[in-house]
Amino acid sequence: MSNSADFPPPGSSPARGRRLRPVRVLTAAVFALAGLIFFTSFNTAKGTNIRTDASLLKLSDLIHERSLNNGELDESNAALREDVETLAERDDGSTKAEDEKLAGLEKSAGTQKLTGEALTVTLNDAPPDATAKLPGYPEPQPDYLVIHQQDLQAVVNALWEGGAKGIKVMDQRLISTSAVRCVGNTLILQGRVYSPPYKITAIGEPEKLQKALAESPAIQNYMVYVNVYGLGWKVTEDGTVTLPGYSGTVDLQYAQPVE
Repeated sequence: MSNSADFPPPGSSPARGRRLRPVRVLTAAVFALAGLIFFTSFNTAKGTNIRTDASLLKLSDLIHERSLNNGELDESNAALREDVETLAERDDGSTKAEDEKLAGLEKSAGTQKLTGEALTVTLNDAPPDATAKLPGYPEPQPDYLVIHQQDLQAVVNALWEGGAKGIKVMDQRLISTSAVRCVGNTLILQGRVYSPPYKITAIGEPEKLQKALAESPAIQNYMVYVNVYGLGWKVTEDGTVTLPGYSGTVDLQYAQPVE
């Protein structure tokens, strides 16, 4: 049988549909991939040195910048809210009883300033070179020496349990939708970032607040690390203090009116 149908004569073009050898396909793919990498690197660099991050904005700088912006927006929002409330109070068609009820709800919601006897709890990281101060305890791991989210939450929960009428963490008032969250050794609260020491101020009866802190199992566990590794713990009675009203936005998906 003739093989002319399988192998064309020298000098002729390969038949349509003839498969290229695997080696040639692999070589072409390598060159195509290399070209794509070179193009991507060029497009990314845009004339900069991509072997260094000196020209790039560090993540920590970006977070700090966004935190400052959020703080400025909160202040602007608070000023606008005061203007709106002032205009609404001029002639909103409501009765005195309705105004008093609204004021009470706003006070409970935390959007209005609150004045009263206050107590402040300050939490801080331990020294980085801390060692075990008491016998029988292991030398600290890095995780033992920093404030964690559950530590802040334990203090906030204990103060609410002690009858706090309002709580401020750092410079922000807490409301029902506030979430105290930590990422690494920083606190993220309502779009703003804070570093230790962390201050939590509550308005209420100081004796009841102190008692609630002392009886909290979570805080009792924290106090072990205070005594052994030197985590920061300080409680002070501040006298009469005014907490700011919450100035941020409230994004509720489901809500029911207070009866």
